[in-house]
Amino acid sequence: MSDQAHIAKPSNDEIPHEMLDLAGAIDSLPEGYRTELAPFMTRVIESTRRRRRILSLVQDALSQLRLDMKYLAFDLEATRRERDDYRQKLEEAS
Repeated sequence: MSDQAHIAKPSNDEIPHEMLDLAGAIDSLPEGYRTELAPFMTRVIESTRRRRRILSLVQDALSQLRLDMKYLAFDLEATRRERDDYRQKLEEAS
């Protein structure tokens, strides 16, 4: 059996259970079928990993955006309070 005919065992946290089952089923096929199907399954597994990494990056970016927006809202409110205090002092001085 050649090395390319076998599908690399993906870790369970990265790949859905159904895909692991499919990879196992393909790995149990006769050599000719396995050799033909294994590259496709490998590409699907790599694509799934890539999508999960992208999803994780997007979720991290959204979390950072939410935090940045909270800081900006706080800063805006502080700036408004400072402006109102300054206006009140100007009115009292006049």
